[in-house]
Amino acid sequence: MRKEISKWAAPWLAALWLLAGCGGPTETPGQAGGRLWVACTTGMVADLARNLGGDRVEVDCLMGPGVDPHYYKASQGDLERLSRAGLVLYNGLFLEGKMEEIFAKMAREKRVVPVAGQLPPDRLRRPPEFDGHFDPHVWFDVSLWRQTIPTVVAALGAADPEGAAEYQRRGAAYAARLDTLHHWVQDQITAIPSDQRMLVTAHDAFGYFGRAYGVEVVGLQGISTVAEYGVNDVIRMVDLIMGRRLKAIFVESSVPQRSINAVREGCRGRGHEVQIGGTLYSDAMGEPSSGADTYEGMVRANVHTIAAALK
Repeated sequence: MRKEISKWAAPWLAALWLLAGCGGPTETPGQAGGRLWVACTTGMVADLARNLGGDRVEVDCLMGPGVDPHYYKASQGDLERLSRAGLVLYNGLFLEGKMEEIFAKMAREKRVVPVAGQLPPDRLRRPPEFDGHFDPHVWFDVSLWRQTIPTVVAALGAADPEGAAEYQRRGAAYAARLDTLHHWVQDQITAIPSDQRMLVTAHDAFGYFGRAYGVEVVGLQGISTVAEYGVNDVIRMVDLIMGRRLKAIFVESSVPQRSINAVREGCRGRGHEVQIGGTLYSDAMGEPSSGADTYEGMVRANVHTIAAALK
């Protein structure tokens, strides 16, 4: 079982920072195997670091496939990995809500960067039910995720000045790939009949996707999976699906399926058989070799699943 970080851990955390500053006898502090050690939270952030860092970085991802970042609590082992890294990258916008305090403390001693921290506020969603916070699921709009590239390129260059030109070059190349991906998503969604462009999922993670690509998005839970759903939420969702005669609803790889099953049973009880259209990758990418274990692969897998179920 994971041990939560609490106030008693502060002296121990300080000691870890000291150890990280000393380094080993043959390894420069902040490096692994002679490369810049970049510790990342989610798979999406880690994939961004790999694409922009190339062979100059060693990327260490804390949260694997199927892990929900809203609930994630850092273990003592996680703290050690973070403290020894030369650069820490996280999504920000309160996605990793239970780790925000840790990042704030670490930022006093080392370079800790929220990759979404420099996105223009007018491009961010601020759902009223999220207590004044921005929606953190910015990667679902490929054109918006593209805008995190300069922030990460600058962070890598500051941590490894000798590689700054290489990071700039890789950033430009990756931006071009994401432009292509964005236009591909637009084309795929346009092919879905307009009256079927509704995405029903377990929690409201796909708001940026809906806004960018013209899809009505409805989540049973709120922005964070920490929020609970109730009977009235299920009834509301069933009414919506019945009114639109939707073909399919979707489960998420990092959220238990029971909430969507409750909606499906509610529809069945009223004489409408709605299908599970497939599993979408929301807050975490896929398993290795799944085809959804990179950001681009994750986006393509989601769009293929949505289009196949709703056309």
